[in-house]
Amino acid sequence: MPEKASCAQAEPAQKRQSDLKRAFAEDGALKTHVGGQALIEGVMMRGKFNWAAAVREPSGKIYVEEHDLASGKKKNGWLYWPIVRGCRAFVESLVLGYKALEIAALHAYAEVSSDDSPADGGAEGACTAAASSGVQPRRDSASSPSEVRHARETPSVSGAAEPLAGSLAEESRDDAVKPGVLSTPEKRAFSWKDDFGNPDEMIDALGAQRSLEVVCEPASPAAAGEAAQACGDVCAQPFEASVTGSAPTGSNPAQDAADAKQPDAAVEASAKGVESAGIAEDEEETVEFGKKEMAISMALGMVLGVVLFIVAPAFIANLLVGEYDAHTLAWNIVDGIVRVAIFVFYIWLIGRMQDIKRMFGYHGAEHKTIHCYEHGLPLTPENARSFPRLHVRCGTAFLIMVMIIAIFVYTITPLNALIAAWGVPDGPIKLALVIVVRIVLMPVIAGISYEITVKWAGSHPENPLVKVILWPGMQMQKLTTREPDDGQIECAIEAMQKVLEREEREAAKAGA
Repeated sequence: MPEKASCAQAEPAQKRQSDLKRAFAEDGALKTHVGGQALIEGVMMRGKFNWAAAVREPSGKIYVEEHDLASGKKKNGWLYWPIVRGCRAFVESLVLGYKALEIAALHAYAEVSSDDSPADGGAEGACTAAASSGVQPRRDSASSPSEVRHARETPSVSGAAEPLAGSLAEESRDDAVKPGVLSTPEKRAFSWKDDFGNPDEMIDALGAQRSLEVVCEPASPAAAGEAAQACGDVCAQPFEASVTGSAPTGSNPAQDAADAKQPDAAVEASAKGVESAGIAEDEEETVEFGKKEMAISMALGMVLGVVLFIVAPAFIANLLVGEYDAHTLAWNIVDGIVRVAIFVFYIWLIGRMQDIKRMFGYHGAEHKTIHCYEHGLPLTPENARSFPRLHVRCGTAFLIMVMIIAIFVYTITPLNALIAAWGVPDGPIKLALVIVVRIVLMPVIAGISYEITVKWAGSHPENPLVKVILWPGMQMQKLTTREPDDGQIECAIEAMQKVLEREEREAAKAGA
């Protein structure tokens, strides 16, 4: 009891401090190498030997999938040299991040199967009932069961998250629409003051559709036409035969027997048409996001990044300052400021979308879980909840450091000598050369930023200079993280435990 009372008294004092101060003051003694990434309704954690993704499914269960990491240190040791290891880590994080997002997209929006909806009126049954009545169930600690479904047949995780208080059935009873009562939300007029910049409101105001609907042709037109013709023949039978069920009578017994078999043929043809249409529908539903689509998505993402954060700032700097070789220092400063401004505005804009808000909540859950582990506490939502949502070794600080380091690297690069030696004329050709050189130097900038933010600053958070260097990135984390609920923390814990279990097994194997 005294311990609980002291914890209860300490919690308000912690809340009075800002998350920024707490992130530096409460940095754990154990500096783990495990890192993570927020996903769609989930979290990905990565260790030395494997990475795991935990995703909250619509049924409320947590789907966990893990994959091995193939270390190439023995074969390609040069990839772990200073500066080079930063480029390698950046590319690996990009590839693994896309793979984890693919897993999350497949399971976060998967339809709830009939097996996951018991008829006894439990929590998951209430989830289905709420969905059928038009009420969307929440996926937080009070509404989602803490069952875990693994991609592999592995023993259940020790120390898994405990069942959370409350039930979805109670919430669905409170929020469900009463039978016979049609409740429609009142639509208010679009407000430029309140709604401009909110993507959801802008979509509604423009009358655009939110999803793509695919209209398919019948799977087998011949079968469908045969079924329709057969049905027409059945409808053409004499009324007396339909009522009494007796076979038609006539002078030709063989013809009568053939006519008597027509209903069975019609039913069979109709069944074939329906079955073929159902097979086509099932085939369309089982289409997944394959490797080809994954590669296209990554390529488009990289192109968009280059256009937003390299081409656009260079074009704006050229308009405001003039030619690059005439005002090199001012040109690079303006270019860097515009790049940071675009990045901050981009994060702020997407952060207003509801799905991205949820993802930022999982980002905060990832930080809290790592804080909890670094302090040596059991991984439970109760323990992790008390820690700040910011972390000094977050990748957001790395991105901001990349933009700051870029200003210095671009300034000291002897690009003017290259322009003079080649006799590059003013105008679009010179601007294109500047953009190409910036793209080529990106790996060098990423490597230097990695050494500063991850290797040095992450290992010396108590250094006053480190606090100054990490301050911009810590401020950005206020945009990229949100306070998570217990359900989101549960996902982060499940992914973290999968990675830690593998670390323990490898350590035991090495010590044997």
